[in-house]
Amino acid sequence: MIETECLIIGSGPAGYTAAIYASRANLKPMMYQGMEPGGQLMTTNEVENFPGYPHGIQGPEMMKELYDQAARFDSDIRPGLITEVDFSSGKPPYICKNEKGESISAQTVIISTGATAKWLGIPSEQRLNGSGVSACAVCDGFFYKGQEVAIVGAGDSACEEALYLSKLCTTVHMFIRKGEMRASKIMQDRVLRTPNIKVYWNTETDEILGEKVVEAVRIKNNLDGSTQEIPITGFFVAIGHTPQSKIFSQYLETDADGYVKVVPGTTKTNVEGVFACGDVMDRNYRQAVTAAGTGCMAALEAERYLSHKN
Repeated sequence: MIETECLIIGSGPAGYTAAIYASRANLKPMMYQGMEPGGQLMTTNEVENFPGYPHGIQGPEMMKELYDQAARFDSDIRPGLITEVDFSSGKPPYICKNEKGESISAQTVIISTGATAKWLGIPSEQRLNGSGVSACAVCDGFFYKGQEVAIVGAGDSACEEALYLSKLCTTVHMFIRKGEMRASKIMQDRVLRTPNIKVYWNTETDEILGEKVVEAVRIKNNLDGSTQEIPITGFFVAIGHTPQSKIFSQYLETDADGYVKVVPGTTKTNVEGVFACGDVMDRNYRQAVTAAGTGCMAALEAERYLSHKN
């Protein structure tokens, strides 16, 4: 049996920040990095909105720096997955298992498994990901200032991102698969009132065009089958995210979409000694800097929990 005061499940800005703070509090944290060490930033080309990098930084390079910083304070960072957790006792220690079947006994657990963007599933989307295709307008919209872009999605998040892009880009082409939006009435009204957002109803993306970068998009009207090509330089997918919370759902309260619920203003879950940080619990901001902030909160709350317990 492997024992630890603090088990961190998942890496990325939230997990690494939690590891830095937990290590400096002498909790000797053990981190399992998960299937995608570094999380979504590993597929992000240029990060320009994280404080402290005036010239920007590549996503993978930033994650390497966070890894090195956590390792410097002797965090026990391990490749691999936690595949099973048991929080049924409601009180630590909690027994978790890794992909090798080894059991880990943890006095506190910090969940930082993140969320993954939902994609349309067309080959050109992945081929041009990072070269004009993005799932985050707030992260990447600035690169398309003064250009024409397209966005796919029909919910509140898609409307928010379209409105954000409309302040930067000359035209935002918005593709809605049905004849109506899922978004709230107020968000729909804002989109429809914005002169440089052009909404296409009953429209699906047939293909994103371009050899090395996005040059155009071919769309298809799903009522009459007609197609058209629109020249664009940026293509944004805003059809939602999937929080990586499945293995915890038996024990932790989640919302309808699977985001882990926490006590407002904290990272505390409904299970004692279990904390959630980063995109697995944050459906609103989904930024590296806010993820790092909640990672700090989770480590501080884990340390306080242990000191009160002892």
